[in-house]
Amino acid sequence: MATVVLLGTLDTKGDEYLFLKNELQRRGVDALVVDAGVLGTPAFRADIDRQAVAARGGGDVEELAAAGDRGKAVDLMMQGAGVIIEDLHREGRLDGIIGLGGTGGTTLITFAMRKLPVGVPKLMVSTVASGDTRDYVGATDITLMYSVVDIAGINKISRAILLNAAGAIAGMVSDREATPAGAADEKKLIGATMFGVTTPCVQVARQRLEAAGYEVLVFHATGSGGKSMEALVRAGMLAGVLDATTTELADELVGGVFSAGPERLTAAADTGTPQVVSLGALDMVNFGAMETVPQEFSKRNLYKHNASVTLMRTTPEECAEIGRRIAERLNRSTGPISILIPLRGISMIAREGQPFHDPDADDALIGALKANIDPRIELVEVNTDINDPVFATGLADRLIELIGVRERTETGTVQ
Repeated sequence: MATVVLLGTLDTKGDEYLFLKNELQRRGVDALVVDAGVLGTPAFRADIDRQAVAARGGGDVEELAAAGDRGKAVDLMMQGAGVIIEDLHREGRLDGIIGLGGTGGTTLITFAMRKLPVGVPKLMVSTVASGDTRDYVGATDITLMYSVVDIAGINKISRAILLNAAGAIAGMVSDREATPAGAADEKKLIGATMFGVTTPCVQVARQRLEAAGYEVLVFHATGSGGKSMEALVRAGMLAGVLDATTTELADELVGGVFSAGPERLTAAADTGTPQVVSLGALDMVNFGAMETVPQEFSKRNLYKHNASVTLMRTTPEECAEIGRRIAERLNRSTGPISILIPLRGISMIAREGQPFHDPDADDALIGALKANIDPRIELVEVNTDINDPVFATGLADRLIELIGVRERTETGTVQ
C-alpha cells in the first residue's frame, strides 16, 4: 500500500487534515500525519507529533509556544519538518506528500517538499496558489492547487477542493507504484539548456546524444529552467551537462526577467559533473512586453520577440563582465569540462545581417572569458554560428568524450 505523508498544523487545520486522512484511507492509500503546529491543541493525534518536529529543528515546542514569536516558530518547525520528510523518504515510508495552508503553512510545507527528489508526488493546497508562486515551488515539481476559500473548516467549497486533492495525490502515488520501470529508466541522463534562438543547435545535439544511448532533459533557460537543472546536478541525477544556452547570466547582470541567480553555472563545477559550456543567447536580456522595458533602456537596441517578450542587446561592457563571471564560476570546476565558442554568432539573431549582430560585444565577451579562464580548462573556438549542425554535433561529441573520461577515472582505468 502506498503511503502519503500529510504535513501541516493540526492546531489550526486539524479538521481539514482529518477529513483528508479519512478520504485517502477510503481510497486505499495509507496516511502518515506529521504535525508541525505550535500554538493551540492538535485536533487529533499525529503519527509524528510536534515535539518530534521541533526537536529535529533544534528546539522545544513548549518554549516556542511560550515565546509567542510566530516567525521564529515557523522557521524552526520548517527546518525540523524538512529533516523528518527526508528521513521518511530515505526509509521508504513516503510515496507522496500533501499539505494544506495559507502563507505560513505554504512556506513551511513547501520547504520540506523541496527536500524530496523530482518525481516524488508533491501536492500543496494553498490560499496563495493563484499568485506568484516561485518562492514556494523553487526548482522542484510541486503541484499547487488553489483552495479558493481560506482553509478554515469543512464547507461546500472546501469539501469539494479537498476531495479533489485526495483523489489527485492518491492517483499520483498509485500510478507511480503501478508503473513498471522501462528500458528508458536505465539510460543515463543529460541536462541541456535551450532558448528559442538556440533551438536548432540543441535539437541536433540532443539527437546525437540520444543516438549514443543517453536520455536528454532539455531546460528552457527562463530562470526557473536553469535553477531546475542546477538542482538536478547537485542531486546527482545527471551524468553530464550540455550548457549550450547560458543566457540567464545576462539577465542576472542587467536585471532581466529570466535570471537564475548567482548559483547558475556552479553545480556541475562543484560536483565534478562532466560539462560542455557555450555562450548561447548571451547577446540578449529578456523583458516582458515592450511597455515593460525600464525607461533607462528605452534607447537601447530592442527587439520584439513576440507580444510578451522583448529582447535587449547586451553591450560590450556588459558582455565583458559576463565573460568574467563565467570564467570565475567555471574556474572552480573539479571535473571534466570544455568550453566551445561559436565565432559567427551566439544566437539566431546575432549572426551577420541579423538585428543583434555586434562584433564588438561578441569580442568583449569572448576576450574577457579567455583572459580570465583557468589555463587548465579547455577552450575551443569554432568558426561557425551556434546553430550550425557542425557546432551542435561538436558539443555533443565532446560531452560524450568527457563523460567517458569521468567513467574511466571512477573505475580506475585512468590515473
